[in-house]
Amino acid sequence: MEWLQRNGMWIIVGLMLVLCVVWIVFSNKKRKKQEQDAQNLINAVGPGNKVKTIGGICGIVVEVDNEENTFILETGSPTTGKCYIKFDRQAIYQTDAVVEPKAAESPAEEEPAEEPQDNAAETDAENVAPAEEPAKKDE
Repeated sequence: MEWLQRNGMWIIVGLMLVLCVVWIVFSNKKRKKQEQDAQNLINAVGPGNKVKTIGGICGIVVEVDNEENTFILETGSPTTGKCYIKFDRQAIYQTDAVVEPKAAESPAEEEPAEEPQDNAAETDAENVAPAEEPAKKDE
């Protein structure tokens, strides 16, 4: 009992440190997943998608340049005149683009392999002669 009274404070401090480390690890994982999801959404933007930039400019993506990591945004209307502006992909704030799931992540979409059919069972059933009806007794 004396040992617990002397070392009780150190046990509590140790547990607090362990809890802090666990909390930091899990919050880092969540943040990284959110960043990856945001990057996947930005990469999914293509021609025809509606986009709102971090500056508040809204328009439709006309062209995407993967080498320069940029896109061209069409703003305006036919009556007021259209304007084309080139932006960095990181300027995307909102979009209607949808991230397509990877084939490896969704096994439900894969077609099941066909089971080999046993043709021997079918041929045996065809070769069996039909059972003869019992002879009727003359009454």
